[in-house]
Amino acid sequence: MKKNSLYKGTLQNIILKLLAKEVKMYGYQITQRTKELTKGELEMTEGALYPLLHKLEAEGMITSEIQKANGRDRKYYLLTDKGKRKQSEQEEEMKSYLFNLNTIFNI
Repeated sequence: MKKNSLYKGTLQNIILKLLAKEVKMYGYQITQRTKELTKGELEMTEGALYPLLHKLEAEGMITSEIQKANGRDRKYYLLTDKGKRKQSEQEEEMKSYLFNLNTIFNI
């Protein structure tokens, strides 16, 4: 992951937001969408992504389902109702945080 000191603490927020927007995604899709949206600035590694997905699933924030894709099993992740609430809360916190940072850095 590039510039991980700034992004590291926000990976959970990013994953939950992507799942809220896209409904369901598989791991590689999450990494590629993140890279695409940030124009390559954030390259989420499997080593960072999968432990967090497993943690979110253990906490009941997401659930997973296996589907066949091109003859292979693919594990998709989806937000639970609990995850949707958490994502909404985190998004509001993040917006406030970004507003405050923007205020500080633009003085």
